[in-house]
Amino acid sequence: MDADVMGWRLRSAVAADVEVIAELRATVMRADLERLGRYDDHRVRQRLRDSFSPQYTSVIMLDRGLAGCVTVRPAGGRQWLEHFYLAPHCQGRGLGSAVLRTVLERMDAQGMTVGLNVLQGSGARRLYERHGFVVEDQDEIDVFMMRAPGATAGA
Repeated sequence: MDADVMGWRLRSAVAADVEVIAELRATVMRADLERLGRYDDHRVRQRLRDSFSPQYTSVIMLDRGLAGCVTVRPAGGRQWLEHFYLAPHCQGRGLGSAVLRTVLERMDAQGMTVGLNVLQGSGARRLYERHGFVVEDQDEIDVFMMRAPGATAGA
């Protein structure tokens, strides 16, 4: 991990975070959604607003600034990893792996299976596979992945 991402921390989200996180989502997802012919300037933000749950969301802070967010919400007998976005200037430096490792350690301690979906062709899929997620199902838009408690890549 780069030295410049070592000082990150998670803080609980508050309702006032919704707009900055909606904007982050639009920025981060734009290229993949455009590639899939699914980008809509309003819808990409509104979907976040409609599903935003401050009680399940953590804001990723780096140098006192917002670097991203991650939501872990219980549903269907597992925890769902949702809205995991990093600002473009924070990507590719090990921060996503560090945050994901922290979240998964918490889920492992509770013996929880973690599910998520990622867009077809998204580079984020490689991150999830490195952390033990496997494909459970997929369609033309989404890849649904899951990770059993304590799973590691290749397990």
